[in-house]
Amino acid sequence: MASPAQHLPPGWAAEWEQTHQRYLFIETATGHTQWELPTESTAQMQQTALESPPIGAVPAHHSKRRQYAAGQTQAYYGSAEEQSMLQPMSQPQQQAGVEPQLFTPGLAAPSFAMQQQGQTQPPYYDPNQGQQQPDYINSQQQQPVYGQPNPNALADQFSQMGLGGQRSFSLQTANLLTSPPDPRELSLPPPEIRLPPNATVTPSQFANADSSYQRSTLNAFPNTSSLLSKSKIPLALIISPYRTVSENEPQVPLVTDTVIARCRRCRTYINPFVQFIDGGNRWRCCMCNLSNEVPQMFDWDQTRNQPGDRWSRPELSHGVVEYVAPTEYMVRPPQPAVYVFLIDVSHAAVQSGMVATATRTILENLDRIPDEDERTKIAIVCFDVSLYFFSLPPGQSEPTMLVVSDVDDVFLPKPTDLLLNLAEARSSGGLENLLTRINDMFKENGIIGSALGPALQAGFKLMVPIGGKIIALSSSLPSVGVGALKNREDPKILGTAKESGLLQAASPFYKTFAIECSRAQVSVDMFLFSSGYQDVASLSCLPHYTSGQTYYYPAFNAARAEDALKFAHEFGEVLAMPIMLEVIMRVRASRGLRMSSFHGNFFVRSTDLLAMPTVATNQGYAIEVQIEETITAPFVVLQTAILHTTCYGERRIRVVTTAYPVTSNLSEIFASTDQVALAVLLANKAVERTLSHKLEDARDAVFNKLVEILQTYKSSMTAAGAGASAQLAVGENMKMLPVLILGLLKNVGIRQSAQIPPDIRAYSQALLTSLPAQLLIPYIYPSFYSLHNMPPEAGTVGPDGVIMPSPLPLTSERLERHGLFLIEDGQTIFLWVGRDAVPQLVMDVFNLPSYEVLRGGKTTLPILENAFSQRVNAIVQKTREMRRGVYYPHLYVVKEDGEPPLRLWALSALVQDRADVLPSYQQFVSSLKEKMISSTICEFLIERIRSECDILQQRSSF
Repeated sequence: MASPAQHLPPGWAAEWEQTHQRYLFIETATGHTQWELPTESTAQMQQTALESPPIGAVPAHHSKRRQYAAGQTQAYYGSAEEQSMLQPMSQPQQQAGVEPQLFTPGLAAPSFAMQQQGQTQPPYYDPNQGQQQPDYINSQQQQPVYGQPNPNALADQFSQMGLGGQRSFSLQTANLLTSPPDPRELSLPPPEIRLPPNATVTPSQFANADSSYQRSTLNAFPNTSSLLSKSKIPLALIISPYRTVSENEPQVPLVTDTVIARCRRCRTYINPFVQFIDGGNRWRCCMCNLSNEVPQMFDWDQTRNQPGDRWSRPELSHGVVEYVAPTEYMVRPPQPAVYVFLIDVSHAAVQSGMVATATRTILENLDRIPDEDERTKIAIVCFDVSLYFFSLPPGQSEPTMLVVSDVDDVFLPKPTDLLLNLAEARSSGGLENLLTRINDMFKENGIIGSALGPALQAGFKLMVPIGGKIIALSSSLPSVGVGALKNREDPKILGTAKESGLLQAASPFYKTFAIECSRAQVSVDMFLFSSGYQDVASLSCLPHYTSGQTYYYPAFNAARAEDALKFAHEFGEVLAMPIMLEVIMRVRASRGLRMSSFHGNFFVRSTDLLAMPTVATNQGYAIEVQIEETITAPFVVLQTAILHTTCYGERRIRVVTTAYPVTSNLSEIFASTDQVALAVLLANKAVERTLSHKLEDARDAVFNKLVEILQTYKSSMTAAGAGASAQLAVGENMKMLPVLILGLLKNVGIRQSAQIPPDIRAYSQALLTSLPAQLLIPYIYPSFYSLHNMPPEAGTVGPDGVIMPSPLPLTSERLERHGLFLIEDGQTIFLWVGRDAVPQLVMDVFNLPSYEVLRGGKTTLPILENAFSQRVNAIVQKTREMRRGVYYPHLYVVKEDGEPPLRLWALSALVQDRADVLPSYQQFVSSLKEKMISSTICEFLIERIRSECDILQQRSSF
């Protein structure tokens, strides 16, 4: 065979690559390498790319920009930051004019980066002495332009076309001491997954699962565990397999022909990263390399009863796909959806309006409860210190109440007609009749006490043969029967080392009962309403181990319209939500990788099998990955498979597949770090540590992990190395990680404070361990908008819905005394009104004559007949809808000189400011640097002592 060197254009050389058994082509002038045989056109294009401006170069008039904050002006050079943030997110693209060969891997199609442009924003009101100016004719406030054209765009496009082989990551360093956090970076996609050419069998841009379903803390996997340890970055998957899909998003492809190809050895589902061999009759597994036969019906279109196009099958072109499972995937026929409502009817529950609101919400949402196949079953059990069952025989419209007062030995008073078929119960009118009368039945109830534990046992007995969901609504601390709890809230131990004891379950019943529920395919959702201590830490154990969710409404009072609306909205969304039943989930990975630990709401049935009786949409899980042996493959594949029954009676398998390149280069590991996924993992690990150690230990562990990462980056990736430096270096892609960690440390779940009630802290921890990334990130780093001077298009409807203003950094320096600002964290919305707000602004938004008559607190904004009111309301509504989840945040109006507790609560969301003993962002960054310097000195002294000991030992032996 002739050497390819004689066919190369000038300036190129060929070198045989032993590992891949093929020639590697090298451009001698630049050192650029590629697998494809270069041609004259390739050389010309590479030369064109080389003539592009260097990284970081920008036109002269953009080289320096100003950023304005209240009371000060900061000038900074932003071009390098923008270049890094706008790196194109792409897959290798198929070469023009080259058709993919049958039964050989194709090339992935490109996807281009989205670029956001800044805008000139005219202020709505003039700060000068509160005088209103004519609409939008005031002096304009220039916002920073966000993003410049990528100077290496042409070279990137060529490499996407496969002309440059697998592109390596370019690591750009930022100085945290001079680079203020920019919240817009959190909306950028994670670092690109740069797979080698021909990694996929079809040129599909959907071959890798979207990051909203599955993302990794590293988008380039280290080839050895020692390299991973050296980077100090934990390797983990962040998974939300059942996230909601909006109207403008593609639905998950469904394979209905029940033809499922799986590896015989490792049971991996066929996916876009396998290889077809033997003329297409066999396929090689991308995880264990075993050769498998292609199913006979794989190339047959059963719908049209004719040969089909193999390459159009969704499982070969999509990273997220769902199968209709054949009968061999069923242990029993698909179970129906079963809902058992446990409603507290004690005196406190009735007086707060919870019972009336809950029954009315169930009644109004009966049409939304999933029941297309008319198999859904429902039961209602009320409780105080006794249990109240309701029997409704088929065809009858009058329910019968059966009372069980012996709560020490719970039994069902009747074997049938307690668990009702939803469609039959509605057709007779009996269910609506019951829901209408429950509040009247107990409106004079003066009993104080709660038999929640016995009620849970009763609900369990009702559904244990089938499985399903228990929805418990409780307004007081359980006090009677099994699971009774005592008030252990002690203000004296808040903020001390003993506080972590209040965050652990006080009774073993809630964990042991949860395990029983998990085995019987029963999950529990808790809705908690107490105005006093309710021991959320103990009660949230049930949702935690049964894959349910906890919802908490402290001091609930339905007489306040806002309280009733929030609960009714969230409860209604839970009822209408499609749920997955009798779920088991397993994550498989390429050889050399192992799932080591799991975080989230589930029960670990075996070493790698997660049991989840039901799975609601928009729950997040974190799974840590361990490297057990050296990885020699060019890329690895991780696949999450979830076997479940839909609430419509169909057995299905959802498969989420993602491939990641493998590297031996430490700089590529840092350049591929996903700061959002890393923050989600650290939040889960911090909460877990508070339960086994102290709150202070959890905070220290998170802080020290960040120091380790920054120290490793400095010593390995910067010229300063281990010595002293005036910089605090970090990769551009991790620039927001310190402020995310600061937000986590200031979150009420683990914040250092002696003023946080244990119920509030326990509920926050439940959110930190169950929210998907899209909800968790704003929960630890809220969104902050300026409304009084937002651009004219903000609050209006665009192609993708309501246009939001640009988010601001979370610092009070951005607050203006004449302004109107919105702060939100996905759970609460604050509308901050400056003390010098002009009367016209107050009139346009609140329909009040002046700031003085405006009252702060929980409120509902009026929708007025002016454009500004409608835009503000649209932004508030969009804020409540734009994130996945059922939550409906309360809106609080906060006056700058209003009630101090409300002001401090709102200001605590500005995590870059100093608050009480908690540092500002600048202080936090300085403490990071000091910690790194002290660690470096300690390491130097230890090394010096070791060397002197070695010398003394040598002398003594001599």
